[in-house]
Parts: sequence; structure tokens; C-alpha cells
Amino acid sequence: MTTWEYVTTPLMIHNTAAILNNWGSDGWELVQIVTNEQGGIVAYMKRPLQGSEPAAAAASAAAAAGSWNSEPGAGAGAEGAQ
Repeated sequence: MTTWEYVTTPLMIHNTAAILNNWGSDGWELVQIVTNEQGGIVAYMKRPLQGSEPAAAAASAAAAAGSWNSEPGAGAGAEGAQ
């Protein structure tokens, strides 16, 4: 079973796409955006926890294929990932 880690971050209206793309390049997936009590918006994101079974299995498969790279967005097929 996949174990997730979560993060929340405030979003600036004028820079939302850049902020989300930055988090996405580090493996974070947007789950929800909510408005807080002060009227600001907050993004809730998740990604598989390092060492969880599916992530470890994917890393092993990538290493066996010779395409392992520890940088986000690197490796085989990364050009069309985003």
C-alpha cells in the first residue's frame, strides 16, 4: 500500500501556476485548493513517501533499466512528463 506525505502551502493569485509547477517538479500532486479565514488560498498536495512499497519498486525497476536519476523530472520519458 502506498504511504503518502502531505504539505500545505499558501498560493499567491498572481503567481499560482509557477508555484504549483515548482511543487510539481518535486513530485507533489495537487489534491485541493481551499480559501482560508483571511481570504487567502491554500494548496494541499501529496506525494508518495520515500521508501513506500510502490515508490521503492518503481525505483528498483528504473535502476535495473539503467535510467535512475535522483533529480525530479529526470530519467527516461521525463521530457513529456509535464
